[in-house]
Amino acid sequence: MKQVLSSSSALLIGVMLLMVGNGLQGSLLGVRAGLEGFSTLSISIIMSGYFAGFLGGSRVAPGMIRRVGHVRVFAALASFISAALIMFPVITDPVAWTLLRVVLGFCFSGVYVTAESWLNNASTNEVRGKALSAYMVVQMVGIVIAQVILSQGDPSGWVLFIIPSVLVSISFAPILLSVTPTPPFETSKPMTLRRLYEVSPLGCVGMFFMGGVFAAQMGMAAVYATQAGFSLGEISTFIAVIYIGAVVLQLPIGWISDRMDRRVVILVVASIGGVAALVGAAFGGSLTVALGAAFMTGGMANPLYSLLIAHTNDYLDPDDMAASSGGLIFINGVGAVGGPVIAGYLMGMMGPNGYWAMQAFLMLTVAGYAGYRTTRRAAIPIEETSHYVTVLPSASPVASEVAQEVAIELAEAEDAAQADVGSITPAA
Repeated sequence: MKQVLSSSSALLIGVMLLMVGNGLQGSLLGVRAGLEGFSTLSISIIMSGYFAGFLGGSRVAPGMIRRVGHVRVFAALASFISAALIMFPVITDPVAWTLLRVVLGFCFSGVYVTAESWLNNASTNEVRGKALSAYMVVQMVGIVIAQVILSQGDPSGWVLFIIPSVLVSISFAPILLSVTPTPPFETSKPMTLRRLYEVSPLGCVGMFFMGGVFAAQMGMAAVYATQAGFSLGEISTFIAVIYIGAVVLQLPIGWISDRMDRRVVILVVASIGGVAALVGAAFGGSLTVALGAAFMTGGMANPLYSLLIAHTNDYLDPDDMAASSGGLIFINGVGAVGGPVIAGYLMGMMGPNGYWAMQAFLMLTVAGYAGYRTTRRAAIPIEETSHYVTVLPSASPVASEVAQEVAIELAEAEDAAQADVGSITPAA
């Protein structure tokens, strides 16, 4: 880990500042839109704009990097992000905010692609997995810090919009001024969606529905907490707890999934998340219950993303694992675009509890489909399955491909170790 931090410290610092800016604007807009009197449906459309832009950016950014290079793409997109953030309090109009969110989603996607490919290039094979883990932790820490900043500010003013703009502007300074050489950029050709569905129906269906869950958690959590009557400090705490749950429960769930049928793990994890959301829907007016439900839904949803990738890999040859990542992320992105809109519609009909109702329905649907899939084909022997590697829903195809490579390397190392043990004969 020391090697990772020494070689990639500038990049990790820049990414953390980016995530503070991104996490702050997402939460802040949900609160400020309510203060501006926007309808719940309008707010949900504004929030979905980010995911539409992110989906488009993940497809376009690789071509941009190949044409003009990492440095220019990173600097240009970060500049657009900084400018867009400062425009929100200038033009308080739902249509303008939706377009700005599309721009932010597109630019952040491109920045993530650039940063993740840079990180991968700066890491040797021996530390690639630790580098990816450090990157994921930095992202989560940035989002949690953003909620602390939100709790100390005034969402009706300008300052909370200026802070993320400044942080994003500062974020690319340590990266662009570092001595790390810019890497060559390569990504695998995505597997066709039809082929991907044939390989893993559960992976595809699960990714689509979980896209809606992630989008609701990332885009509508502040809206829910505002409508539930929570104070600004309580809103920021509620959002932070979602991501804290994701960090705390990733490793235990991953450890379990490497030791039993992943379809069963997916069923159980999705069921726990769905039940937690139902509890939130029933008693979400209580801050204590809402925090508990947020911890459990966040702690179940984020590992499910990695579980579905690992489950899909179980049915792929190592050479096809990286190619599958682009398709899975695209499917998840399509589900994410509609997530805030559906959540907003339900919240308009049911009140704040619509936020929980949507998550409960989607997660229990994933659980039910996982149970159905266990009856369609036999489980793969545990020794033949791939390894669980943490991947966040905010990751670009580059980080997902790196995770696939790490899973392959872990499997190869394990096979080599078993072969070494098998070759040892007892002394005469």
